[in-house]
Amino acid sequence: MSTKHIVHVVTNESHYADPNEATGLWLGELSEAYHEFEARGYKQTLVSPKGGKVPLEPRSLGWMVLDKTAKAWQADPAKMALLENTKAPADIDPTTVDAIYYTGGHAVMYDFTDSEPLHKLTADIWANGGVVSSVCHGYCGLLNIKLADGSYLIAGKNLTGFSWNEEIIAGVSSKVPYNAEELARKNGGLYSKNWIPFTSRAVVDGKLVTGQNPQSAAATAKKVIQVLEGSA
Repeated sequence: MSTKHIVHVVTNESHYADPNEATGLWLGELSEAYHEFEARGYKQTLVSPKGGKVPLEPRSLGWMVLDKTAKAWQADPAKMALLENTKAPADIDPTTVDAIYYTGGHAVMYDFTDSEPLHKLTADIWANGGVVSSVCHGYCGLLNIKLADGSYLIAGKNLTGFSWNEEIIAGVSSKVPYNAEELARKNGGLYSKNWIPFTSRAVVDGKLVTGQNPQSAAATAKKVIQVLEGSA
């Protein structure tokens, strides 16, 4: 078993622009990946833009989407306690991190995209040769990251994330603050998606690993493991 260190990035936001419209972390995107990394014996740490409590996306707790890892997480007081007191980016030493994994939920569109502390942590991990990864809306945290030379981290790299078609199908295209797919392309990312919405897709480009939607969480984590262990 390896002793790799994974940092999961989770949100602090609990609503859309309308405070009456609840959102938060899509639990399965954390629990499925956590499960995969846990099986490898990896050390795992949760970090959020501000540190502290993480709200859950109500729709991620519905019986039709609540997978067995999310159910197990909810039933485990120790796991639920992890969501009450996450680290802040400044608490993390980037030289100790082998991979950073951005989780999703629409909430991240409000606190990942322009978080300078998160961007600095991620750019430092990347500069140290670490893996940068995301699933679903988590890629919103990667879109504006700039490297030391001023270029966007995603520029010229293959990636995926929640598509605009999926926003429309989910019925939230009028609520979100921007079109993430469009911004990915604007900042030089070579964005791609499955033409059948809500089907698993994970893309690897060197040390950048991204998954399209909630259905891609386990596949994305497995790709991260492959890159970390030299079998990708």
